[in-house]
Amino acid sequence: MDIILKKNVDGLGEVDDLITVKNGYARNYLIPRGDAIIATDSTKKVREENLRQRAHKIQKVKDEAEKVAKKLTEATLQVGAKVGENGKIFGSVTNLQLADAIQKLGFEVERKNITIKNEPIKEIGTFDAVVKLHRDITAEIKFEVVGE
Repeated sequence: MDIILKKNVDGLGEVDDLITVKNGYARNYLIPRGDAIIATDSTKKVREENLRQRAHKIQKVKDEAEKVAKKLTEATLQVGAKVGENGKIFGSVTNLQLADAIQKLGFEVERKNITIKNEPIKEIGTFDAVVKLHRDITAEIKFEVVGE
């Protein structure tokens, strides 16, 4: 069944994507939750018009995301954590702490868009993370965990 997404759905697509899913998934899950609508000729025309009107805005946002990605890859973030005697961290470093460190640099990134590669981080050192800034743009950042 062809559907048009009305919300971003992880692992499926973004708003206004035209996708094909199984009938049961669409009728029993996506459509009742308001995540999608059935793709008819009229809804496809409305979708095309919406995409045409948003094309300029999307390009502007994409250019801004590329600038932010370049600045983030050049910067080295420092995340503070409480450390024991042997260099082990009490707890672990999460994407929430990383989002706070990015915010201190002046960039607004949601924590759900940050993926730490070597999770869980339980010691001091330098690590990598991936930040999704836009649908097509991701930035690989390095961050250093330091003791407080």
